[in-house]
Amino acid sequence: MTSTLFHLAFPVVDIPSTKAFYAEGLGCLCGRESERSLILRLYGHQLVAHAVGQELPAQKGIYPRHFGIVFLEDHPWLALVERVQERKLPFYQRPKVRFPDTPLEHRTFFLQDYSGNLLEFKHYKFDSAIFGETEFHQIGDPAPSRV
Repeated sequence: MTSTLFHLAFPVVDIPSTKAFYAEGLGCLCGRESERSLILRLYGHQLVAHAVGQELPAQKGIYPRHFGIVFLEDHPWLALVERVQERKLPFYQRPKVRFPDTPLEHRTFFLQDYSGNLLEFKHYKFDSAIFGETEFHQIGDPAPSRV
């Protein structure tokens, strides 16, 4: 265990659907729970879902807001892809490789929870791309062209 953990609080429509997606679907461990909040352990990090009791505004695409996990090894990323398929969680974006044959190459996929929050799970081929490779300026997918 590291000396720090990442903490993220985020809005959800309700606790039962959140628990179904994160605990049953992704395999998160549940911590304290109330009628309005749920603490989840996502790969060792603390997520706190807070029920707002209403639909959240839909986001158009994966930007600007999403959260997720960067896997340091490929086998847990592959295992999660398999789990998602076994649990029949719908992909928001299917697994793919971004920036192939470059120092930024990585595998990625997106899920959308039942409240509309987007999650990205990725594994970089080269660890140096996680925080380095600053001579490159590509980040994420190209912006869609406007008509």
